[in-house]
Amino acid sequence: MRWLALGIFALAGITDFFDGYLARAWSQQSALGRMLDPIADKLLVSSVLMMLVANHTIISLSIWAAIIILCREILVSGLREFLAELKVPLPVSRVAKWKTSAQIFALGFLIAGPAGDALFGIITVIGLTLLWLSALLTLYTGWDYLVAGLKHVIEE
Repeated sequence: MRWLALGIFALAGITDFFDGYLARAWSQQSALGRMLDPIADKLLVSSVLMMLVANHTIISLSIWAAIIILCREILVSGLREFLAELKVPLPVSRVAKWKTSAQIFALGFLIAGPAGDALFGIITVIGLTLLWLSALLTLYTGWDYLVAGLKHVIEE
């Protein structure tokens, strides 16, 4: 079942990538798409993180990496909502796109988890390492957005 879950997850990640790529390439971007894309990313990442904690693929100290990721996503979403009321955009940074990619790769390895370990031995270790790397990128981008957003909050 982990391989099926990985296939579905990979399909979601690939279609998300091509959706954004093609929208930019064909100049088909919309306000609705700019709003829904990060929400879809956050829902995908958050739901998989919770599932991996619930089934004990992510355990012990690595749960903190998942908590960091979830907290940052909530913080940035709230900040974006607040800034939207002020008509201040908070565009997605390039590092934030790398962060999302790192999260997707980490979660892919972790979804394979024990099934991947049976074939290759270190799939879960790779996934947990990538999870911590993405948590560090998550902290960096969260701080970056917070600093950018607080400038507007302080001015109000």
